[in-house]
Amino acid sequence: MAKKWFRKGARLEKAASGLTAQLKNEMDRLPDDLNEAQIAALEPEAFQQVEYNEWKAESTGYSNYSYWKSVFRVFFKKKINIVVLCLLAIVIFIAYIYPLISNYDAYQNLLDSGAKHLRPLAAMQRFGYNLHWILGTGASGNSTFDAVWSGAKISISLAFMCALINMTVGVVIGAIWGFSKKMDVCMTEVYNISGNVPYVLFVSVMVLVFSPSFWTMVFALTVTGWLSIAYFIRTQVVIIRDREYNLASRCLGTSTMTIAMKNILPFMTSVIVTLAATEIPSYISYEVFLSFLGMGMSDMSLGKLIGAAQSAMVTPGWEFEFWSPVVVVSIITVVLYVVGQNLGDASDPRTHM
Repeated sequence: MAKKWFRKGARLEKAASGLTAQLKNEMDRLPDDLNEAQIAALEPEAFQQVEYNEWKAESTGYSNYSYWKSVFRVFFKKKINIVVLCLLAIVIFIAYIYPLISNYDAYQNLLDSGAKHLRPLAAMQRFGYNLHWILGTGASGNSTFDAVWSGAKISISLAFMCALINMTVGVVIGAIWGFSKKMDVCMTEVYNISGNVPYVLFVSVMVLVFSPSFWTMVFALTVTGWLSIAYFIRTQVVIIRDREYNLASRCLGTSTMTIAMKNILPFMTSVIVTLAATEIPSYISYEVFLSFLGMGMSDMSLGKLIGAAQSAMVTPGWEFEFWSPVVVVSIITVVLYVVGQNLGDASDPRTHM
């Protein structure tokens, strides 16, 4: 076997030597003093005179890669994401646009005893066949369909407002918290103290102390809600803060704030998006839970509607009053969670291969 491979190697070496000798002979035939015109005449397509262009000279090192373009390419590659995103857009559009054109009045038929607790068919026979009465009427003779979407607007606004405040404050403070040792000592004690107090209990007390309004609920959900987010971000920062590129930036005199905002947070984009995906639906759940217990907002949100329709859940013929807001809440929370989770996965650069 060794002799066989030795003979093959000898033959290959001999063939290579022959090609080298042939190429040398071809080169020897060319004159030594060829000018540019003569070289171009030998093979016009291979030799062309071009002008120097600085931008083209550097273009070999250019990449048209766009991070967010790649994120959305990965996100929209899955058809389920397109379907869920369209469903979310429809829900948000109806929640914010429909109440503006419906002229909803919760006490419009309050004095009409025959208009209360009607099924969809009975309500349309009484008031006319239109969209307002497609889910029947409530305890005050109001349109259940109009009430659900008016409450959805309030609940969605509450969720996005709380998420915006908590995520912004939590991410910024958490990034600095992971770098500053003095801040770490102080904030760790604050987190340990607040972490021993149940979050729902704290929010309930805040709502009961102040007037139960929209902004009271926002304040109650955000006054300490950012702490858990900040602690999570701090943990992630501690993991990656001592990597080589961060040590190099620190040696070059880069400030802690710049390292945290420029080097750390962009690296954690997928983590932040995934965290936001869980936070937004959770605020709707908190609002619904507190309203169900009678400690929610004074505004007629989805939670308030569910709490007011507790008796309708077990009363024959009144089921639409309870299950309509429950279904809408479930759709909103599930869609928000799925969109956020899939967007968080798409934000991970490892999925951009």
